Amino acid sequence: MVQEKEVMEKFEEAGAILRGHFKLTSGVHSDTYIQCAQVMQYPGFIQNLCNELGKRFKKDQVEVVIGPAIGGIIMTHVMALALGSWVRAIFTERENGKMTLRRSFQIKKGEKVLVVEDVTTTGSSVREVIDIVKERQGKVIGVGALIDRSGGEINFGVKYEKLLTIKMDVYRPEDCPLCKKGVPVIKPGSRDINNL
Repeated sequence: MVQEKEVMEKFEEAGAILRGHFKLTSGVHSDTYIQCAQVMQYPGFIQNLCNELGKRFKKDQVEVVIGPAIGGIIMTHVMALALGSWVRAIFTERENGKMTLRRSFQIKKGEKVLVVEDVTTTGSSVREVIDIVKERQGKVIGVGALIDRSGGEINFGVKYEKLLTIKMDVYRPEDCPLCKKGVPVIKPGSRDINNL
């Protein structure tokens, strides 16, 4: 069984815990950023993490695993493998700023869908993916994440499992102490991949 301490240690060893002044995908600012791509370089460890997370959904008869690009692409595939070779892995992506389902991916009416994300902070991307599943009349059976950095405050209205729960400070831009000090802000992540 993967322990929370082991998860955090691996992220730190991989250089995935960054310190500075960051604008997160949700628009809030933070002095800490978790760059999961650094950990995704190690397939064996990601497989172990997803196997552990997958155990928590084994009885839910998942048929489709879906997550937001870019961070969710690798995770959807590894999670689908952890749940069984018959489970499909698909992903959403942004088109003109709106989360969409492209590439002829389909969700059938009544299909049991697991939404996954590498790191959740406010849960806004996951909620967008949940809305896409519901629009297609799929059944969201749960949400799985490697790290919940909200400190456990997020509620998606469905079963929510995560391997590590931590609380990191986030600020609205107008209240950000780093902005007030004039510290330059970096916007990492999948919406602006050239920064990191």
